[in-house]
Amino acid sequence: MPCVDAAWIRRLLDSHAMWLKQELIDRSGSIEAQSERLFLAPFVVASHLDSADPIFNYGNRQALDLWEMSWEGFTATPSRLTAEPALRGERARMLRQVTSRGYVADYRGVRISGTGRRFLVQHATVWNVLDEDGSRLGQAVAFSDWTPLAPLP
Repeated sequence: MPCVDAAWIRRLLDSHAMWLKQELIDRSGSIEAQSERLFLAPFVVASHLDSADPIFNYGNRQALDLWEMSWEGFTATPSRLTAEPALRGERARMLRQVTSRGYVADYRGVRISGTGRRFLVQHATVWNVLDEDGSRLGQAVAFSDWTPLAPLP
């Protein structure tokens, strides 16, 4: 398991519980145990920090496998590049909606892996990750439903 900032994992999990009124994973044990549980979860979890061009700062094992990237590659990738160029405007609109409302449930969109493989994400939840003062630090996504798509012609 990669070395992950425990404070970020706590904020990601706390923010999910606050917005969605349910825990993303079992929160028992130490934050290190929770981090491992999140990394090994059977669903995708990924996040990025707020910036002009956000770069992923976290992806669990399922996210790394789906996007066909190493931890180093994934955490160096601007999150916008995981959407097809023609669909980046739609993705940006959804993220603005998350910014203003706190979260969006049941999101659906086409994404592309590091090797160019396309897949449709369905029933995703996207939420703002907040610090202890309620200031937004970034955004996260969780989903377990995706479908491979044919390559573009």
